[in-house]
Amino acid sequence: MTTFAIIGAGRNLGEALARRFGREGYSLALIARNQDRVDQLAADPVADGFTAKGYAANVRDTDSLVAALDQATQDLGLIEVLSYNPLPQKEFLRPLLESTVGDVRAAVEFSVYGPVAAVHQVLQGMRVLKKGSLLFVNGGSAVQPVQHFAGTSIGFAGETAYVEMLDQALKDEPIYVGQLIIPGAIIPGDEQKDPQVLAEKLWQMHSQRSQLRMFATELETQPY
Repeated sequence: MTTFAIIGAGRNLGEALARRFGREGYSLALIARNQDRVDQLAADPVADGFTAKGYAANVRDTDSLVAALDQATQDLGLIEVLSYNPLPQKEFLRPLLESTVGDVRAAVEFSVYGPVAAVHQVLQGMRVLKKGSLLFVNGGSAVQPVQHFAGTSIGFAGETAYVEMLDQALKDEPIYVGQLIIPGAIIPGDEQKDPQVLAEKLWQMHSQRSQLRMFATELETQPY
């Protein structure tokens, strides 16, 4: 049994992802900042017969993120699929001229340093398995910068560049790289942006391995 690790696990997309991949036989490593919350999140799939465990880590503290992934590997098995989808913090959504150096630094730590640390930690295990998927979930500002959301526009742009370079670097290896862009908010009950719909789309990306980037909906025209 191999492991599906969700960085940024929460009650919406994270929970839906856990159940979708859990149904395919993966052990589930649920990673978020608060240990109590992630333990509660893991309890439901465990009650339903899945193998799941929660781990506390802050993506802006790369040492804690690496430690969580290492412990998950020891507890549950090699990580075959990694999903990086933590929810951006409020200060990343400030207008450009109100954003400080600290705000932008935090956004880069969140969207660039975190993914780099996570991928570096799990990549060797995927090479041992001779298979793997690296999945990234971003908002529309990852491909359409908007000055009203300066932190995510800058941080996500760096993450998008990293994802594209990963795809280039791993093109000759059996490791898939995919990015799902979700314009706007995740909306329970929505035909296109319901958590279960998005989880299914990410499963299809992992299993079909055909496209680097997919969109949950068309990009919305942003006011400047």
